[in-house]
Amino acid sequence: MPPDDHISRVWTDDPLRAPAPRSVEETGLPFLYLVELVSKVLYQRGQVRLSELSSHLKLPVSVLDPLLTFLRTERMCEAVRRGASNTDADLVYNLSDAGRARAAEYERRDSYAGPAPVAFSDYVARVRSCSVAGMRVGREHMALAFDGIVADPLVLDKLGAAMNSGRAIFVHGPAGSGKTFLAERLNGLLNGHIAVPYALLIDGDVVPLFDPVVHHVVPDQEGGERLYDRRAPRDQRWVRTQRPAVLTGGELTLDMLDLRFDATTRLYQAPPHLKANGGIFIIDDLGRQRCSATELMNRWIVPLDRQVDYLSLQNGYKFPVPFDVVVVFSSNLPPESLADGSFLRRLGYKIHIDALTPVQYETVFRQVCERLGIAFAPEAFAWLLAHHEREQRPLMACYPRDLVCQLRDLAAYEGRPPELSSELLAWAWDNYFAGA
Repeated sequence: MPPDDHISRVWTDDPLRAPAPRSVEETGLPFLYLVELVSKVLYQRGQVRLSELSSHLKLPVSVLDPLLTFLRTERMCEAVRRGASNTDADLVYNLSDAGRARAAEYERRDSYAGPAPVAFSDYVARVRSCSVAGMRVGREHMALAFDGIVADPLVLDKLGAAMNSGRAIFVHGPAGSGKTFLAERLNGLLNGHIAVPYALLIDGDVVPLFDPVVHHVVPDQEGGERLYDRRAPRDQRWVRTQRPAVLTGGELTLDMLDLRFDATTRLYQAPPHLKANGGIFIIDDLGRQRCSATELMNRWIVPLDRQVDYLSLQNGYKFPVPFDVVVVFSSNLPPESLADGSFLRRLGYKIHIDALTPVQYETVFRQVCERLGIAFAPEAFAWLLAHHEREQRPLMACYPRDLVCQLRDLAAYEGRPPELSSELLAWAWDNYFAGA
């Protein structure tokens, strides 16, 4: 366990602003691990100034000083002064032949040479302090996030209440009804920020966690890093981000839900639900994954019930991780066809999304026309509604966009402005529903 002083420095009035470590001990990381990390950075980058090394590792100079002193004492590292001033800022470090040989050994075991990781215990404490379970969604949040969206008000009320439940949400309904669209819009209900570390140190292994595709950075109001300044205000190993939203679909496999070690890059890949901690995790098209729905459901029973998942390192070490996510399942299959009663009980909300009413369908159609710059024609739309009835085809939310886009495509092909007419809609209908 880290020393008591380290633990006391994690807890601050603002859980997103842990103070910068002033010593190796306060990082919560083993001294020799940091020596290896510094060696790998110098091995990969060659000559590096002290200020550059501090910026790269996200560690203050006060932490790096004893590490570099150790490397020089062991004749693994050399320091050369480059510059007119006589300050530490002009020191340039590079490995000796012996240092390069040792660093190559370190890299063969683990090639990670990015920002210094944080202790796993610190990560667990930080997730709990900013838990998504403590987030509250009110009717005003729904109105803002779904402004301009055409949906059944009763469905929106259910989704809003479900976001406060801390339990999984199962959204189901026919294909094209807008399930995925509505599920993705739930991202707009995530309020507040979280702190995400660049990487975690777990039983001596490093797991990179920060993903710029998933974690959208909130700009630092302090105006940039001050790592070389020994008075650095906060721990730069943590990044302030918006609450994440992760979407997976038919590509999801059971292997993707575990830690994966790439033998080629010698790096771990964090599973998507670990990256989603503090936010929302959407599993789209449930039942169409490369694993069976039963296998997937069985994999999620414990995490959904206890808010804890279990992952394993390549050496077999198994450990619990926080499962602090709002899980949303989306499927065009009914819940009872995908899981047994035991799992269905763990789904707090089962929300059905159905076809639109004629009034809602017209509103969506008008919105699509406006977005694509096509004048709305009431008589053409009346023909479309009548044709839906003749063909006994429900008014799905995806149809207006798909049909009107075909009219736009045809107009571009013929070199004329797009327009709306019953003849052109009939042409688009035949293309879209041919064989359906």
